[in-house]
Amino acid sequence: MVWEYEVRYQCLRERDKAYTNWLNRIPHKQYALAFDGGYRWGHMTTNLVECINSVLKGARNLSITALVKLHASQLASGNIQVSCFDRQNEVFKVREMPSGLEFAVDLRGLRCDCVEFQVDRIPYRHVFACCASQQLDWQVYVHDVYKMDQVRQVYRARFRSLGNPTTWPAYNGPWFVPNSYLTRVTKGRPKMTRLLNEMDTRMLRRPRHCRLCGVEGHSHNRCRQSAGANADRDAQ
Repeated sequence: MVWEYEVRYQCLRERDKAYTNWLNRIPHKQYALAFDGGYRWGHMTTNLVECINSVLKGARNLSITALVKLHASQLASGNIQVSCFDRQNEVFKVREMPSGLEFAVDLRGLRCDCVEFQVDRIPYRHVFACCASQQLDWQVYVHDVYKMDQVRQVYRARFRSLGNPTTWPAYNGPWFVPNSYLTRVTKGRPKMTRLLNEMDTRMLRRPRHCRLCGVEGHSHNRCRQSAGANADRDAQ
């Protein structure tokens, strides 16, 4: 926003004119989003910062000390300590911090006490930590089912033609009826949970009012009076 740029520009000027003199030698569009014409707006504020907004959603209005503590706890949650049981047989013990939970990882046997390695058959955080501590290649422990050779073999088999549906034999098996209560509601837009900022000017504006009835919350296209007027016109 231009007004936000002007406020920060004046703060720099009041501190020392040398800052603003240095900025004046650079075109505004090269360093300020307010003057870039919108080319970098969506990429820099929506795509890259969206994940940060979700992480800091519950602490954006807290003090600086609380924000620093939140960052420290989140960074520590991803730390994994690795102890080598048997380097030759590729067996390790990992400890997640700060919870202190310990798991045994058998890289050669493709096993881990958390069972995720056996279920997904692909390296994950415990395996990556072991490989990083011992300088091992994590790609060795990827199951063959994820390799392109196995994928190509799926399409080597010949597919039978289904033929004309009228020639198919009659089906006498059970019929499955879907549960309507488990159907996902797809009507309307999903509820948004992220916090709005200056970028969401359309969402921050005042609620819309109908031009026909004057009621807040809908437009004239979805007004009941509009539907009644269309029905009367069709009847004529």
